[in-house]
Amino acid sequence: MKITKRILLLFLLFVGFFFLKVPAQQGDQFYFLHTVEKGQELHDIASMYGISRDSVVILNPGSRDRIYAGQKLKIPQKKDVENKLFHTIQPGETLYRLTLIYKVPAKAILDANPGLKVENFQAGKVLLIPTSAKSNIGNPIPDNTVYSHLEIQPVSTPVVAVQSRCKMMHQVKRGETVYSISRDYGITSDRLIVANPELKTEKLKRGSFICIPYPPSVVKGSEGIDGEPLNNENLFVKNKIEKQSSPPVLKVAIILPFLETESRTRMVEYYEGFLMAVDSLKRTGVSIDLYVYDSGGQKTSISLILRRNEMKEMDIIFGPLYQQHIKPLADFAKTNKIRLVLPFTSKNDEVFTNPYIYQINVSQSYLYPEIYEYFTHQFRDANIIIIETGEQNVVSKRDEFIKGLKQELQNKSFTFKTLDADVIAGKMETLLSSEKNNILIPTSDSNTALLKLISQLTTIIANLRLGDIQANVQLFGYPEWQTYVKDHISNYFDFDTYFYSSFYTNNLMPDANKFSKDYRKWYSKETLITYPRYGMLGYDTGLYFLKGLSLYGSELEDNLPNIKFTPLQMDFKFQRVNNWGGFINKNVFFVHFTKDYEIRRINCDRFE
Repeated sequence: MKITKRILLLFLLFVGFFFLKVPAQQGDQFYFLHTVEKGQELHDIASMYGISRDSVVILNPGSRDRIYAGQKLKIPQKKDVENKLFHTIQPGETLYRLTLIYKVPAKAILDANPGLKVENFQAGKVLLIPTSAKSNIGNPIPDNTVYSHLEIQPVSTPVVAVQSRCKMMHQVKRGETVYSISRDYGITSDRLIVANPELKTEKLKRGSFICIPYPPSVVKGSEGIDGEPLNNENLFVKNKIEKQSSPPVLKVAIILPFLETESRTRMVEYYEGFLMAVDSLKRTGVSIDLYVYDSGGQKTSISLILRRNEMKEMDIIFGPLYQQHIKPLADFAKTNKIRLVLPFTSKNDEVFTNPYIYQINVSQSYLYPEIYEYFTHQFRDANIIIIETGEQNVVSKRDEFIKGLKQELQNKSFTFKTLDADVIAGKMETLLSSEKNNILIPTSDSNTALLKLISQLTTIIANLRLGDIQANVQLFGYPEWQTYVKDHISNYFDFDTYFYSSFYTNNLMPDANKFSKDYRKWYSKETLITYPRYGMLGYDTGLYFLKGLSLYGSELEDNLPNIKFTPLQMDFKFQRVNNWGGFINKNVFFVHFTKDYEIRRINCDRFE
């Protein structure tokens, strides 16, 4: 009886050692884990998984008020929705192992996750599993299941066994090595290590069990090649999506409201700038067929445009302007595998689930991490003072930016001071440093708040000079400050002013000056004074993408950083939002009005 119990105990320990982790369960709800990335908001995360914010909050109390980079959120797994089965990569997992778990070819997983590469196949990343895959969650375990050595799981975690390629389990004997065991079973050492990933970091232990895989010729559905290990590198190379060379003629479509009264002048100017980019490329030998369509107003359907025969042949589409047109155009682009550039909107959820979208303007929250990084680099030795303006206009308040900046400063052990704008006259002198640069940041982007601050500072600095006290004061502000340049340009220079923006230009820049002259020559008119300048936006987006396509064709996504490009107004630093979604532009400038009366546009992605 004791022997029977001992055998049973050993069997339970053995079987318990060979279970595969799947999405955990809380109550009746299966979930997987999402690691929050810098700039992500709760709405963005819910959108990329096709669920509501409330469903995330239920599993993650407190997340409605705050989430932070690095936080692991429980995301409900919706098994009943097509194309919405997700998997969080576990430590030690490989692409091949996922093909076994979900019974789906490696190519199907790679096709569903165009952002997935060998280098970013990392624990904690989430993958979209194609609909053809059937999850083992909740399925009965067959009597003949062969267990593979994957990961020890606590009893409280829901687990499920998986069909393995293990021919048998081998108990390690004294003196055996990976090479000797591989030789005895007629397999390569690499194949044995792939079946037992822990052997990469751990030595063989006498008495432990390891998986002996079937020879490659008898593994049903094997993704490997005889004699080659089924590691990530081999699977990615073997199942790489076929790329095509650059097309001899680029087919390009622009879909914008050219005839609608409200937006006509801006859209026409964007198109005019785009035409100048096309002309520049044609002079270098690039062939382009440009198709231009009027989308009509917000209530007009674009379905007739999308039904045109030539639309399915496009290499890239630019537009639309209106939110109502984005989804049908995005769906069309996804179905026909056509790149879609959204030049205008910053509110777009399609980018989270459509790998063909490039979103030029993004939510400010995605830019804040880039801004904080450069700010703490540029002003690492400064005396930082945050001015609470008491702004009542919600639109002008920068609460989110200031809150994030304070957190970043604290995380990096920066000291900063806070001062109410109403008591500046009495207390500012005590906060200023005569040994460091003093960088002042108002909590509002309004012109009213800026006017008040400049007036107060001018008086304070004048009083300090009367007392023979020197204090170098700088201002730091927001994109809106470029619209106030005419009012404050001399003050900007005097206060050594910085502001951040995703776009900036002025006619003192040689390339911008040349564009303005060429535009005047082409169209016998000046560009509109808008923020951004639509003609330059058309030129920048047209030149960047069409040049990239002409050079790299279907390999464009792998070569975005290699596109040589001098922006007139806007630069591009694209990042995929997830492995199955599209791209957002995270480029941001710092604009510096120096005391030497120079205006410098600094690309935050290239600071020293």
